Amino acid sequence: MCLSNFYFKSMPSLLFKTMVILLTLPLAINAQEVGQTERLVSPELEADNTVVFRIKAPKAEKVTLTGNWMPMVPNGDQGMIRQTVELAKDDIGVWTTTVGPLAPELYGYTFLVDGVTTLDPSNLKVARDGVFRTESLLYVPGEASDLYWAKTGPKGSVHQIWYDSPNLELTRRMFVYTPPGYHESTEDYPVLYLLHGGGGDEEAWPTLGAAQTIMDNLINSGKAEPMIVVMTNGNPSQASALTISPKLPNVEQSGRGMASMLFEKSLVNDVIPYIEKNFKVKANKDNRALTGLSMGGLQTMNTSFAYPDLFNYIGVMSMGFADLSRFGIEVDHSKRAQQILALKEANPKLYWIACGKDDFLYESVVTMREELDNQDFEYTYRESTGGHTWTNWRIYLSEFAPMLFK
Repeated sequence: MCLSNFYFKSMPSLLFKTMVILLTLPLAINAQEVGQTERLVSPELEADNTVVFRIKAPKAEKVTLTGNWMPMVPNGDQGMIRQTVELAKDDIGVWTTTVGPLAPELYGYTFLVDGVTTLDPSNLKVARDGVFRTESLLYVPGEASDLYWAKTGPKGSVHQIWYDSPNLELTRRMFVYTPPGYHESTEDYPVLYLLHGGGGDEEAWPTLGAAQTIMDNLINSGKAEPMIVVMTNGNPSQASALTISPKLPNVEQSGRGMASMLFEKSLVNDVIPYIEKNFKVKANKDNRALTGLSMGGLQTMNTSFAYPDLFNYIGVMSMGFADLSRFGIEVDHSKRAQQILALKEANPKLYWIACGKDDFLYESVVTMREELDNQDFEYTYRESTGGHTWTNWRIYLSEFAPMLFK
């Protein structure tokens, strides 16, 4: 075949390919813009644990940063608010500030762009703190935060479980952690029931609490016994987190549900029977533990007082004998001494109380300890720095779990 014949016969194919390239080039460019847009580095952790935060907002007039490592300050309206720091703007509209050095921990933060709360668009790590806020996350590595990051080694599983709750007339959701090796094992396991605080839901401990990572690391290091961890929704008016199920109509949604004992009854009569029927469980008092923070601490106390022979390990975090009338909650204290004596008679192996010195419920813990002391009730007390924060509650879980089922 002569060269001229080859050229002319190839022209339709070449033209077609060229046209395809020209037609699809704009799409490729747009796709590249969407998928490969240069991302600012934020947050940027320096070697000395100072942290650089950046956000691009060319039209903004003021940008500030607030994080849960910052102290609370008066908001001018008889309340408190987190302190903020201002960012400086450069000539291309990037706002920057440097904070710290920060101690090793898992932190939450947000920007305020002209007063509007904004997540860090450069940070893919995000968590929801119940109904209160959604924040970008910052992990500062170090000995104090070593348990909060997944390491090499066997991993447990977190199961999303929907179960019937006749006591609440709902089908509800809970998360159940099973330890490394559970599915291959023929052994039965002890169970820790882990309760969240007010405003939270069943997603609180698996996300902000980093519960499964903490448990994996404790178990793999030999510091804690392999155990199942049940993380429920402590709001009796909810089927699940409100990101999954809507609010139910004509149902009490206020904090007064904390004092109704409805959740406690459902825990004992719905949740525990489900777990002991459907998982490989050592179904007795010696192999049951119960702990919770804040509202979950109240529910822990309520459950252990109402059912003193059910749990051998009990932990109360950031809660005591509090005056809850500020939340519209009236609690009958007339049987408290009798309840303490009944629990004393049941003789749990561990009754553990933990609270931060700056916690707004600290005085309720002082009152609680005084009343327990009056009844010669044995307990272990852990006082930490800090306040009513996930920083403390992650630490408390990492200290409480190794005490269990020994």
